[in-house]
Amino acid sequence: MFLIATKSTFRNHDYFSLSLLIVITSLLFSCQEKKQITTDKKSKPNVILILVDDQGYGDIAALGNPYIKTPNLDKLHSQSARFTDYHVNPTCAPTRAALLTGHNANRAGVWHTINGRSMLLETETTMAQIFKDNGYSTSMFGKWHLGDNYPFRPQDKGFDEVLSHGGGGMEQTMDYWDNDYFDDMYVHNGELKRFEGYSTDIWFNEAIKHIEKNKDQPFFCYLPTNTAHSPYFVADKYIEPYKDNDSIPLPAFYGMIANIDENVGKLVTYLEKSELMDNTILIFTTDNGTAQGAKTDGHRLDGFIKKGFNAGMRGVKASKYEGGHRVPLFIHWKNGGITVGKDIDELTAHFDVLPTLVEMCDLEVDSAINFDGKSLLPLINGETEEFNNRIVITNSQRTEIPEPWRRTSLMQGKWRLIDSTELYNLATDPQQRLNIAQNHPEKIAEFKEAYNTWWQDLLPGYEELPRIYVGHEKENPAKLYCHDWHTDGDSPWHQRHIRTGYMDNGYWALKVVEAGTYSVKLRRWPEETKLALNAEAAIRPAKEGTSVSASKPGKSLPITKARLKVQQVDKEIDVDPTREYAEFTVDLTKGDTELQTWFTLEDKETLGAYFVSVEKLE
Repeated sequence: MFLIATKSTFRNHDYFSLSLLIVITSLLFSCQEKKQITTDKKSKPNVILILVDDQGYGDIAALGNPYIKTPNLDKLHSQSARFTDYHVNPTCAPTRAALLTGHNANRAGVWHTINGRSMLLETETTMAQIFKDNGYSTSMFGKWHLGDNYPFRPQDKGFDEVLSHGGGGMEQTMDYWDNDYFDDMYVHNGELKRFEGYSTDIWFNEAIKHIEKNKDQPFFCYLPTNTAHSPYFVADKYIEPYKDNDSIPLPAFYGMIANIDENVGKLVTYLEKSELMDNTILIFTTDNGTAQGAKTDGHRLDGFIKKGFNAGMRGVKASKYEGGHRVPLFIHWKNGGITVGKDIDELTAHFDVLPTLVEMCDLEVDSAINFDGKSLLPLINGETEEFNNRIVITNSQRTEIPEPWRRTSLMQGKWRLIDSTELYNLATDPQQRLNIAQNHPEKIAEFKEAYNTWWQDLLPGYEELPRIYVGHEKENPAKLYCHDWHTDGDSPWHQRHIRTGYMDNGYWALKVVEAGTYSVKLRRWPEETKLALNAEAAIRPAKEGTSVSASKPGKSLPITKARLKVQQVDKEIDVDPTREYAEFTVDLTKGDTELQTWFTLEDKETLGAYFVSVEKLE
């Protein structure tokens, strides 16, 4: 709108005109100010965080592997700050918890991959929530593995757009029945949907589509691939280059990494063509040591490498030694001056990534949040002082309640104290072959004191129990999976356990949000199969042109009775084994509780119901 005022008009209506001009001027300044705010907001860097499953430090050509071909990762390596002494947890869910919260995994409540201890504490604030609060669009494509129920799902923890599979990998208990990486069913923003193609291709393709739609505002995109985790399913064309080489432990594993590398290249090409690359912080890392890139001697996880390549480190995935938790970390950001390959050798860890992004992106963070990590930007800028003599502790608890020094590595510089009894100096012994604890009692004492301080700090949170909500509007019914049983053994976390009739039981930790009448349905098979309690599940066939193998047959269980115990209810009923489920209708009061189920077989043996739904009726 334009205002044209003549001299006579202004003279005759000077008061009105002056007032009007003041208003217009004010509006123009206001619009200019809003425009400036928008411009500043958009100038914030975008962030893409790629987290690959089970790929170790040595599973990249640029890091010395003589067998694998990773041209796109090699190129990214040549243009990035490369952290050569970067550590995570030895298994996947704890690493994800620490990476996304900036807290030690134990503090975040995640120290296992099953048994109800892979759920991120409700009180934890994630990277996605922080970015969202700072005006970013947030998205995730791939593997979550921090809880499949409210309030732990990615959409409950700050992600606007979510495409994921269930549990910790394909074929696991929460995953859609018989998913095999090809043309599978995934959860898209809370709804099941079938996608055509290979899983990793889908994650990257959908991420690119979402970025394209949201590129006019700053975006945070989290790309945690399910590959190269087992099962080792991939198209044959990716496996072919690695066949007939006795030095390669598992060609399909390298084939999966080759596919990941191809997708990283595709993503970078898109960013460059869309002119997004320069102001995008691109991070590549992995969640634990190699799963199949190297084979050890008879000590299995903790042994010395006898086949394959692991960058000279002892141990593989899940090991307390270096090969279990030292992984690659590349950070590239042209507008931030990070474009030339530069090795950074100081000791760093997964919980440093979020504080680093907070500083790089100038994000506002709740003052109540105290990160365990610290920003890596000083290291990138050549300032090392605050990292001198730093201590980092990683462990693999895999138990209900953490235990002191359980499969633990305490690190300072090149020193490694393992389980409080083994001391190594990587400067002279990179393979951790010579325990020199008896030669350095003062070092042992110093490190034990530091560990005890760390342990006491974390101790109060160890009895905090993540609880699945039932009767909540955001998830009703709540679907419970035996993967999350609290049990003394390993809960049945894989579909092969369901097929073979794995005999175990445990309870689910729940929070009843509202008192009322609830329907509780107990199933032997997942709901999507529509199989009866006593049915046999068909074999999933092999897939031509891929490494997908046929599944095991599903065993029939002669179920005769079902029992439910929750709050004051302890009830057993006879079941019709030709039905899909046994159903109980119970009245529950509000509050924390535990729920446990039993199926009784003809021979009186019992097991828990693998799949249970809890629905508030009124």
